[in-house]
Amino acid sequence: MVISPIFRTALSVMLGWLMVLFLAPVPAHAATVDHSALRSEMANYLAEYPGGTAINDNEISYQNGTFIVTLRAPFGVLATADCPSGWYCFYELPNFGYPRGRLSSCGRQNLATWQWQDRVESAHYNLSSGSVSFYYYGTKLFTVGTGNRVRSDAAPYREWPNYVDRYCP
Repeated sequence: MVISPIFRTALSVMLGWLMVLFLAPVPAHAATVDHSALRSEMANYLAEYPGGTAINDNEISYQNGTFIVTLRAPFGVLATADCPSGWYCFYELPNFGYPRGRLSSCGRQNLATWQWQDRVESAHYNLSSGSVSFYYYGTKLFTVGTGNRVRSDAAPYREWPNYVDRYCP
């Protein structure tokens, strides 16, 4: 059986459209949210890391907003440095995997204050000036700042940082 070139072209176009329709990612607004799972995740996080206040179903504030934890990446965001403007962020997994912690204060801070010591595996600096260095006690491990905004993998220092020191010019 010989298939005409016109029929082959039409079939290819039709198959292409079917692939687009059935394999396209679901838009963020169309995704369903399991609120009971989010509430359970929030409760579990607060039980393990007490002292915070839920500010929505995905974020927890510590010390009146000094430190914010975001439990899950927004729908459709995968392996992307997505720290909000005006903050520096650190992530519990390489390649910006959540949960994510964020700070903006200048100076040295002990990550144990928010139970984030020994958890940092990637970082993103999203401020207009300065930098932040990550330390293991007195030893500087790595720095992110305006000249080098991201560190997608803190290796070989994954889970080492227990202090941060933000330089604010």
